Amino acid sequence: MTFLEKLRKAIQAQQSLLCIGLDPDIGSLPACLPRSVDGILSFNRAIIEATVDLVCAYKPNLAFYEALGAPGLDCLARTREMVPPEIPVIGDAKRGDVGHTNRQYARALFDVLGFDAVTVHPYLGGEALEPFLERSDRGVFILCRTSNPGAAELQDIMVAESGTICSLYEYVVWRVHAWNTRGNCGLVVGATSPQELRRIRELAPDLPLLVPGIGAQGGDLAEAVASHRADAPTIIAVSRAVLYASGGADFAAAARTAAEHLREQMRAAVTG
Repeated sequence: MTFLEKLRKAIQAQQSLLCIGLDPDIGSLPACLPRSVDGILSFNRAIIEATVDLVCAYKPNLAFYEALGAPGLDCLARTREMVPPEIPVIGDAKRGDVGHTNRQYARALFDVLGFDAVTVHPYLGGEALEPFLERSDRGVFILCRTSNPGAAELQDIMVAESGTICSLYEYVVWRVHAWNTRGNCGLVVGATSPQELRRIRELAPDLPLLVPGIGAQGGDLAEAVASHRADAPTIIAVSRAVLYASGGADFAAAARTAAEHLREQMRAAVTG
């Protein structure tokens, strides 16, 4: 089963577009948990158990684990194993290097850690991304128009190609179409830029979108949901608004309540 097939099945079974980012900040753990790798592992387990029937995917950001050294990487691997096999897991790694280095990144993320999909950046071109792209059973989400405030500094620059003038992020969309020979590419597009999100969906009606920026970053949920297509799904990623819905011993129950509320908002927007 390919990543896209697995994702569609999860969306249908769970009736959800919600992807929870498993990004545990050791300094933000609930007071009832130790500020340690063991505390993070307990936190992740409780969050997954509380929300597993409400999501279409999980998305751990590798930085939160790599910062803790070898124990953190072990925590990441054990967290991956907690997720049931029918729920896709996206490794938010944002990798991108020369081809032979990317081959090792792809091996680590797909074969060692077992992620169903990863995030990468396109700056080195399609040739460099080939070690990811050649894995036709896995998803490759390519950064296009990101959710951070400084995104426009480079991504909105106007470029000229073959007589056409467009923004750099629009050019990335066109290049990803050219790279998508195995049907496993998607785009990362921030919900904090609704106009750009609409434009990207116009240019890419056939590509799945990974949309961060809802919740703490203040992204537009309605616009994110509007970009969803049955054959080219939109995955709406939320982290802090769910993970830290409570700082007390009820953190898992509060995370479930927040996740359930978000899922219902998304379902209402889809049907509305």
